Amino acid sequence: MITIENLTKSFDDIKAVSDVSCNIPDGCIYGMVGSNGAGKSTFLRLLTGVYKQDSGDIKIDGKPVYENPETKNMITYVPDEVFFLSGSDMKRMAEFYSSVYESFDMDRFNMLTEAFNLDPKRKITGFSKGMKRQVAVIMALSSRPKYMFFDETFDGLDPVMRNLVKGLICQDVLDNKATAIITSHSLRELEDLCDQLSLLHEGGLILESDIDRLKTTHFKVQIAFNEEYTVGKFKEIPYLYIKKQGSVTNMIVTGNSEEDVVEKLRMMRPVLMDILPLSLEEVFTYEMQRIGYNFDMVLDREVSEYE
Repeated sequence: MITIENLTKSFDDIKAVSDVSCNIPDGCIYGMVGSNGAGKSTFLRLLTGVYKQDSGDIKIDGKPVYENPETKNMITYVPDEVFFLSGSDMKRMAEFYSSVYESFDMDRFNMLTEAFNLDPKRKITGFSKGMKRQVAVIMALSSRPKYMFFDETFDGLDPVMRNLVKGLICQDVLDNKATAIITSHSLRELEDLCDQLSLLHEGGLILESDIDRLKTTHFKVQIAFNEEYTVGKFKEIPYLYIKKQGSVTNMIVTGNSEEDVVEKLRMMRPVLMDILPLSLEEVFTYEMQRIGYNFDMVLDREVSEYE
């Protein structure tokens, strides 16, 4: 289990990670999305012991990570920018990994190399960006770690390779009760893969929930009335976003009981009311608006400039 309490890391005057606390259970695929510069990569580098936190606590299976070889031996990390020994081929990298990880499985390395259709004797410098990322994933999975950290791992992979990597991660989590943390800019990449999702913004953890709960506690309402009204009419409705155009109001509602909210709206006697599900991408977009990202303002400005 990964336990993180009040984690903070700054670079000069920039706070990359700010007072983050969360618990990530064993056997979980944990997805993290966020705006550009939100601190996702720094968060992973803290978890892997690449960086030392300024304050707060990181424990993996109850033990610290930074400068702790015993804990690091249970971790593999595929960064956004992968690195290999100069002039190395896959065979040499496999030998290097096997010297670091006691659990490195050479049979699995050979099997994955064949599955990805890569030449283990070819210099890695001659590989494409996507192929280099495949090599990094193969090394990570061949180490049979208990904890796997992937930073924008699907970037540069074609759809077939993407699905293969996702399947392998899921297999390790199910068969070995491994834990994976995956950062991405794309919710669509994570929606069908992760058990839990979190939103990081300006170094802070804005939202964290399991997938099913996110989908069932957020929904879209389109509602209209014959009489004149203002959005103040909905002051008792727990909405994240609201916009009125003419007699029709669109809002994003959040709550543990959709039935209670719908009943309150029905009691207002609308002439039109539609309840629509939200995609996870929409949920996170409106959560970002709630904390200050005003997309409507940007879009309205763009439209006015072209009129």
